Amino acid sequence: MVGYGARPTWPVPSFFVGVDLGQASDFTAIAIIQRDHDLPGAIYRVRHIERTRGVPYPLIVDRIHSLIHTPELEAGIIYLVVDKTGVGAPVVDLLRDRNLNPISVTITGGDRPSNPGKREWHVPKRDLMSNLLVLSQSGRLKIAADLKEAKTFLDELQNMRVKIDIRTAHDSYSAWRESAHDDLVLAVALAAWWAENRPPVRLVVPAIFMGD
Repeated sequence: MVGYGARPTWPVPSFFVGVDLGQASDFTAIAIIQRDHDLPGAIYRVRHIERTRGVPYPLIVDRIHSLIHTPELEAGIIYLVVDKTGVGAPVVDLLRDRNLNPISVTITGGDRPSNPGKREWHVPKRDLMSNLLVLSQSGRLKIAADLKEAKTFLDELQNMRVKIDIRTAHDSYSAWRESAHDDLVLAVALAAWWAENRPPVRLVVPAIFMGD
């Protein structure tokens, strides 16, 4: 679908919008990361992170819509990646009704990602978090210290830990802060995973929502 906004200049930046949807008592987090080019080793910049609690899902959809329809994002290529696990399914439908073409991700405990339907993915949490850790540890993920939620995000990321299940030899990602949420980390992880692992794009067109 053709998007909105002014004709972009080249090279066209890519924006990846990750959304971690929480239940009524949990936080919902939205993150926007930017990549300036498609070359290997590209840098990702966290341009925006926010979280909210107790907001009805239609208003969350309105918020996502307004964030995406800004002149800066509309001058690039936009990918919207939404956690469909749990309460996410009806929100994904609302986003589709608004023509935002979300890529839905159901977080699983499986061994590898799968693609059961158009714009639908099942992804192990291990894959989401390990990808985020690699980007962070290699210096490819940058976040401005003046973002309102930057410290919370960095605290969540710093305290992430990996446990090894000896019986299965599988990694398992536990809660990395007791009595705390992982919403900001997960929102960034969703955006970063798609940025690094999405299928090859056959045709690049300015200011469109892309990805299968």
